[in-house]
Amino acid sequence: MNGKQLKNSILQWAIQGKLVPQDPNDEPASVLLEKIRQEKERLIKEKKIKRDKNASIIYRGEDNSYYEKLLATGEVKCIDEEIPFDVPQGWEWCRMGSIGDWGAGATPAKSNPDYYGGSILWLRTGELNNGIVYDSEIKVTKKALQECSLRMNRIGDVLIAMYGATIGKVAIVGKELTTNQACCACTPFGIYNYFLFFFLMGSQIDFIKKGEGGAQPNISREKLVSHLMPIPPLTEQYRIVEKIQYLLPLVEKYSDSRILQDKLNSEIKDKLRKSILQEAIQGKLVPQIAEEGSAQELLEQIKAEKQKLVKEGKLKKSALASSVIYRGDDNKYYEQVNKKCLDITEQIPFEIPENWVWVRMGQIGDWGAGSTPQRGNANYYNGKILWLKTGELNNGIVYDTEEKVTQKAFLDCSLRMNKIGDVLIAMYGATIGKLAIVGKELTTNQACCGCTPYLIYNWYLFYFLMASRDSFIKKGEGGAQPNISRVKLVEHLIPLPPLKEQYRIVAQIEKLFEQLR
Repeated sequence: MNGKQLKNSILQWAIQGKLVPQDPNDEPASVLLEKIRQEKERLIKEKKIKRDKNASIIYRGEDNSYYEKLLATGEVKCIDEEIPFDVPQGWEWCRMGSIGDWGAGATPAKSNPDYYGGSILWLRTGELNNGIVYDSEIKVTKKALQECSLRMNRIGDVLIAMYGATIGKVAIVGKELTTNQACCACTPFGIYNYFLFFFLMGSQIDFIKKGEGGAQPNISREKLVSHLMPIPPLTEQYRIVEKIQYLLPLVEKYSDSRILQDKLNSEIKDKLRKSILQEAIQGKLVPQIAEEGSAQELLEQIKAEKQKLVKEGKLKKSALASSVIYRGDDNKYYEQVNKKCLDITEQIPFEIPENWVWVRMGQIGDWGAGSTPQRGNANYYNGKILWLKTGELNNGIVYDTEEKVTQKAFLDCSLRMNKIGDVLIAMYGATIGKLAIVGKELTTNQACCGCTPYLIYNWYLFYFLMASRDSFIKKGEGGAQPNISRVKLVEHLIPLPPLKEQYRIVAQIEKLFEQLR
């Protein structure tokens, strides 16, 4: 149960007589209602209010059914079907019009400057705050009050919104004010205004249902005054309100805690995945095993593999250019490129185990982006070659694409064919850093970069890229569209473990991720 549901339950218990115990010594509500009728008669005689033609008395007959007697005509009808629930002994049912003077406001003509900029508060329903209202954004003049049928609401009156999105929203008047026509106000007779306030708050769903059916939801004054209301003894009304006011702050605290808990629950798996990946790429997820050799030995094997590919004409000679990153005697990190040594200590984001090495991503794979064949050329599309857009990257294995291109497009448009097992990463826009592993040979658009790894485990590279997504997003900031580019990718630092450890790391990641599903 969330905070809103708990609040609604408390209000329902309150208006059904279940929130506080009844006291048999309390003066019954029937006596209270008779006093209210007498008070209304006095006000009618003094011409302070008008007689309600639909005034009635609701009572329970000897057959245990509810009846309503219209005072104007003496007509009696059974209203069992209207009564939503039974009330405790000492309570009574009545129409809301019986317990107060209800009236809506109006909107002075906007075109008349004499009506606005005065000192009289003029409230719109959007300013109802489910509490006490002391001010309004717009003020009107005495001239507007006199000429525009505005109702002046007194301190303690209860307000309720009748139209639109705010329907059923309530407030108590904290300073004399008038309202627009979408707001109805009640000056209660003899009942506790806060009991009426909380009753209206607890009945919001009923009012919304009553307002349905038109172009704009509208409960109207007529619907309000005819709405049934359970009336407890006056002393019990005070006990109910006191209990509600004690409980609602606790409900607010509960609601805040529940929101935080729900937020944590919705984020916890993602946070745990990120933590697992960070532990993995820092060498903390699995133990190091000396017998598995070192990453330096793996780098030598990669170098030999690249030389072989160059000899076979499968790789450009420029791919042999590489840097060497090492730790000096002064405990700083240095990078040797073309006989130049640079201090790169500030670029190293964290420490790694002794048998690991830092390298540039360009050293561990062949990286290349795709392109988009000219859209106007019908000879380029509807072929058989998979052509992937970054929106199709699924952070898993991709086996198909929405669009296919032709062999002519592949030959004419500098498209790169990515092999099964290659790792793909999005370089632009909202999908930046999104990944996939190639499950079937394909080519891509220019927003996607593919990598054919040299001897390293492609899934280790995949999970490293996943762990580094925030870094790529930061690197891509600053332009009209975020862009990490192939150049930024190949220069990015990657911590490299021995090959066997890469496999153990990936196995542990997948085991832990499986438990988080």
